[in-house]
Amino acid sequence: MNRIWEEIKQQFKQGSVLTRLIIINLAVFVAVNLIHVGLFLFSTNAENVAITMQQILNWLAVPSSVGELTTRPWTVITYMFLHKDLFHILFNMLWIYWFGRIFLMYLDQKKLLGVYLVGGLSGALLYILAYNAFPAFSDYVPYSIMLGASAAVMAVVFSISFYVPNYTLNLIFIGPVKLKYIAAFTIILDFLMIASSNAGGHISHLGGALFGYLFITQYKKQKDITRWAWGLFYPEKSSTKKKKRNPHMHVSYKKPKTDMEYNAQKVAERKELDRILDKVAKSGYESLSKKEKEILFKMSNKR
Repeated sequence: MNRIWEEIKQQFKQGSVLTRLIIINLAVFVAVNLIHVGLFLFSTNAENVAITMQQILNWLAVPSSVGELTTRPWTVITYMFLHKDLFHILFNMLWIYWFGRIFLMYLDQKKLLGVYLVGGLSGALLYILAYNAFPAFSDYVPYSIMLGASAAVMAVVFSISFYVPNYTLNLIFIGPVKLKYIAAFTIILDFLMIASSNAGGHISHLGGALFGYLFITQYKKQKDITRWAWGLFYPEKSSTKKKKRNPHMHVSYKKPKTDMEYNAQKVAERKELDRILDKVAKSGYESLSKKEKEILFKMSNKR
C-alpha cells in the first residue's frame, strides 16, 4: 500500500497537468465515498447518514441560489472536482483523458489548466443565470446544487475540437469520426436534454462548451483569455537585474515565434518523424537517406 501511495505522489509531482487534474478528481471522489462508508458502518440511522452526506455535498457543490452562493463562494471551484457516483466520474475522466491528450499535442499544459478552470467557472455561471432567469426553474432555486467536472471537460473538448476540427478518432462500433462531428452531436444533445431531470448539468455543459469556442476564437487572434487563471499557478518570472552590454559586441535579435507558429512546427515535426518511423518499419533503417537519418537522430534526442 505504501508503494502504491508513493507512486501516486510521484505521478502527481512529475506528471502533466492532465495527470494532476485526473488524480485530484479521483482523490476527492474516493474521500467523499470513504466518508460515506464510514458513516454507514458507524451509524444505526440511515436517515442521519443521508442528511450528513447531503450537507457535505452542499458544502462543496455550487448552488443555484445567489444568496447561498455568497455564503459558499469557494464552491464555484470545488464543484468541478466533486463526484459522488462512479459512472459520473468514470465518463468525465475518460473524456478529459482522451481529449486532454489531443489538446496537449497542439497546445501546452498551462492552457489546458486555464481552459479547465475557466470553462468550469463558465459552466457554473450559466447554470446560476439560467436557474434564476427562467420561470421553469424557480421552484428549484432554493435547494438545487450542481457538482462534477463535466462543464470543465466540455470546455477542453470544444476548444480542441474547434482548433483541429478534422482530427479523427476511431470510435468503437462506429469507426473514424472527426472531432467537429463529436462536438456538434454533444452540444445538440445537451440542448435537447435541458428539459430532463438533470437540466442544470446540461446547461453547465453548454456554458463550458461556449467558453471552449470563445477561447479558441481569441487564441487564433493571439489572445490567451485564460492567462489570468493559469498565471495563479504558473507566475511569470521577471528579472530585475539588467546585464551590462559590451559596446563593442554586436547583438542580433531573433523574432520569437508565436504560440501558433510554434505549435504548427511541432505538428509538422511529429508528422515527419512518424513518416520516417513508418519507412524504417517497412524497409529497415538502411533505406533512409542521410537527411532522414539526421532528422531521426535529432528528433529522438528531443524526445
